[in-house]
Amino acid sequence: MTAIPELSDVAEVVAVTFRQIPSGDLTLSDLVELASAIDESFDAGTDGVVVTQGTDTVDETSFALDLLVGSTRPVVVTGAMRNPTLPGADGPANILASARVAASSDAVGLGTLVVLNDEIHAARFVRKTNTSSPSTFHSPTCGPLGWIVEDRVRLVFRVAPLARIAPPTPSSIPAVALVKCSLGDDARFIDQIASLGYGGAVIEAFGGGHVPARLVPSLESLATRVPVVLASRTGSGEVLSATYGFAGSERDVLSRGLISSGALDGTKARVLLSLVLSSEPDLLGARATFERAVESITSWNATRNA
Repeated sequence: MTAIPELSDVAEVVAVTFRQIPSGDLTLSDLVELASAIDESFDAGTDGVVVTQGTDTVDETSFALDLLVGSTRPVVVTGAMRNPTLPGADGPANILASARVAASSDAVGLGTLVVLNDEIHAARFVRKTNTSSPSTFHSPTCGPLGWIVEDRVRLVFRVAPLARIAPPTPSSIPAVALVKCSLGDDARFIDQIASLGYGGAVIEAFGGGHVPARLVPSLESLATRVPVVLASRTGSGEVLSATYGFAGSERDVLSRGLISSGALDGTKARVLLSLVLSSEPDLLGARATFERAVESITSWNATRNA
């Protein structure tokens, strides 16, 4: 904050140290506690919150906060791709831009946002796409909601509020397996998922939601024991539901009890399923809650701001 004197022109900023760990060491339990701390801050009169962290897990942590934070006030997650010892470090600029967004009345009601490189992204769509580029964060399915230019916040699209997930007890969040399909894959790991103690599974399928036909019997069996979500390994677009009908196609596997992730990529689907299962251990109840949240993600994602 002392390195960014321009912050005082944006808002009265108070720094709170929540965790001091690498972003890859964060857990969903940490995010449940952080969401609670953010809501308490809002109850105390805070107008907006900026969360700074390492960028490795921003796309997952921001989505978890989007599901868990109860307030409609802005929550912005940001970080830096160049550390302070490097020329052109982007951390100060990202923090300043995030503070501008968090202080903007236009950001109210948009859920959790991710701001880096002067772009504003919805947490539900954003992905880290490059290991080192300052422009690594993109929203492949729909693009950014807006940008910052000459100190002004420009929001040209709005998203609807997500179906909120009841905050779980941090110790009650079950593990969910994430399995990416690949050429020549077999079902050995899928056959062990339930016995390994996982509460559910997310399958990152080929293309629009296709798996090798030899995996289908194992997936169908697993879906009778734990929720199994079908996502796409492409990371962009929606899982298909009614286009292809061959063995292992989206129509085939969805008819066997798998749940579509809709427009969610695999890592975000895993976050959602984990949080859903913490309060809905019943198979049918978890499915209904998951599908309701998925529907809310794309219910109003391209309405132009007045």
